[in-house]
Amino acid sequence: MESKDLALEICRILSSKKAKDITIINVRHLTIIADYFIIASATSTTAVRALAHELEEKLYEKHNRSPLRSEGIREGRWVAMDYGEVIVHIFYEETRKFYQLERLWTDGENVTVYED
Repeated sequence: MESKDLALEICRILSSKKAKDITIINVRHLTIIADYFIIASATSTTAVRALAHELEEKLYEKHNRSPLRSEGIREGRWVAMDYGEVIVHIFYEETRKFYQLERLWTDGENVTVYED
């Protein structure tokens, strides 16, 4: 699966579980750690955890893909899931506003807001 296809599949899964403000950032030209960052929000820490679990379950079921590592699921304020070429950040809304991760990685036209 190409990295862009993986990024779009992740967005579809998150969207189907009601993630908010899903953003795709192409970071291929900015770093070697990944091709894409996916950033999404949820309205509660419980919802953040549910999104992370849904994503992990669906990607494994459909594509036999598990994250290489993940952090923050227990706390539910900022979950980071590393799928190699795509890194997923699922934020509690207030935490996303505080850290403004998109601002750090925006470089011209590399940001796409996902809409299904």
